Amino acid sequence: MKKKAPCGIHLVLNGWCRLFALVDAVAEALGFNVLSQMDESLARQLVELGYRGTGEVVKREDFEARKAAIEIAMLAERTQKKTLTSAGKDLQDNFLKALALREEDNRNGKTVIFIRDRNSHGQEVSGYIDYAHRLKIEDFEVYFSGKRRLLPKPTDMSFYNWDSHIAVCNSTPNYQVIADNPEGLLFKYKRDRKILNVDPKTLPGDNSTRTPIQTELYIQAVIFDHISRRKT
Repeated sequence: MKKKAPCGIHLVLNGWCRLFALVDAVAEALGFNVLSQMDESLARQLVELGYRGTGEVVKREDFEARKAAIEIAMLAERTQKKTLTSAGKDLQDNFLKALALREEDNRNGKTVIFIRDRNSHGQEVSGYIDYAHRLKIEDFEVYFSGKRRLLPKPTDMSFYNWDSHIAVCNSTPNYQVIADNPEGLLFKYKRDRKILNVDPKTLPGDNSTRTPIQTELYIQAVIFDHISRRKT
């Protein structure tokens, strides 16, 4: 019978033990109860910063200062995430209202937006947009404030310029593009692997809905919502 490996700090760092075992080791090295003063995420950050019980003496005031700085940064991050770009905006168009209603839920990726309209050069363009992905890489303040219109780009899930006939497809962190389907374009939601069918002549798929939006901003706008049954 093999001898059971000890649950020491070095084995913890190698993945043998859970985070709490690591935090316990840190607490023992520092000489006071860490778990009573921080949450798991904060403890992990402190460990990553080097407080691993290596034998080096850490002054309590230095530890407290770094801990406070991390707590402030984490609080700022949580506050920023809770602040919605659409909050406080006087939204008149149905399309912007629909986006505002879905902004909070799309921090994890649930909505696909189809837009067809003309760009600044007068060319007709259309495409499918991963709402959550665009929220992460763009400031939607300009859209909700009416300074700019949300339009599909060549970097979105799909983009087609009807004048130049340029067609582009890109998978995103939330959706995989299936472009070689003989029945038309499909998107696979990566969290539960369900298929979204954007063909208006058929049902959108399991746990998905298709909502045409009456809007004065675009020639055509459709919103597809997906409800993932998989726990995240």
